[in-house]
Amino acid sequence: MRCAERQPLAMCCWMEPSSDEVMDAVQAGLCDTFQRDFLCCRRIGSLPWKDLEHQLSIRPSFVLRILEQTINHPVSQKYPPSSQYRRLFLSELIKKHERTGAEPLDDIYTAFAEVLNSEDNTLCYKSYCLPTGDPVTLAENVAIISEGTTGLVTWEAALFLAEWAIENNGLFNNRTILELGSGIGLTGLVICRSCSPRRYTFSDSHQKVLQQLKENVLLNGFVLSEELSDTSKTPTTVVSVTELDWESVTEQELVALDADLVIASDVVYDPDILASFSKVVKKLFCCTKAGNKLEVIVASTIRNPETYSLFQTTLDDCGLSWQVLPDHKNNIFAYDKNCTVQILKLTFKV
Repeated sequence: MRCAERQPLAMCCWMEPSSDEVMDAVQAGLCDTFQRDFLCCRRIGSLPWKDLEHQLSIRPSFVLRILEQTINHPVSQKYPPSSQYRRLFLSELIKKHERTGAEPLDDIYTAFAEVLNSEDNTLCYKSYCLPTGDPVTLAENVAIISEGTTGLVTWEAALFLAEWAIENNGLFNNRTILELGSGIGLTGLVICRSCSPRRYTFSDSHQKVLQQLKENVLLNGFVLSEELSDTSKTPTTVVSVTELDWESVTEQELVALDADLVIASDVVYDPDILASFSKVVKKLFCCTKAGNKLEVIVASTIRNPETYSLFQTTLDDCGLSWQVLPDHKNNIFAYDKNCTVQILKLTFKV
């Protein structure tokens, strides 16, 4: 093999980037942050407005680049955040630009007029960008509690567990996974996209949640197993959505799921469901086929230390041991990093 020819000395010397190159790099990073935060509807006040103000004081036209990466981004155009969120975002963007004293830009005001004329809806879209740049898009309810459930929105522990799964993808690769209390599907969709499980079963017990969950699975390009025909090409990951009530599910039904990895996130917020969750996990361990090893991973946001302590006590009472797993290192998604989320690995005391 021929070695590369030695370059002239002048070409080998490291050259300090110009001020324009530095600014371009800073602005590219700021655009990426705004895009990720905007698409997943991160709280308006949490966006890096101070950094944007600084860049606009140098180059007022930079606001158009932010507009293109947010409101006019193809994902936003196809799956827009709520009208209210877009109005608040554009109001703040216009305010920052006006402070520069630069000439008004028609594109921003045109976008604002379009949002003002759009109809409010109970559903909105939130898109979470994977490390590959591909989005996972969810239709979510704009209200935290609706239809008598909190399961129609995405919570921090679901995002935390999704990030953890990406960093620990070997645990999920080629596994048959059952997710308990899937909600509208963020964690499972990220795992199916990033970790290549053999089979993934989303589950919940609330009919409205199940309906929205199925729609989100289809929205992200997956085909439900019951819709696969005999002539269909088997996908890399076989995906299904099933109704699973922790109180009434039988061991036979759990055996049929044949899971070797069970996951759950944000299922310990209510003391009233701790016992039923612990019992269904115990059932899963007890009905695992001989020779198979079951692993159970649970991510929880610790909102109330007393409730979380009760959860651990309930696990102990059901004969389940628990071990705190190390956190992941890389933050991928935009959410409140000040909340405390812990991941437990559960095992059955033989």
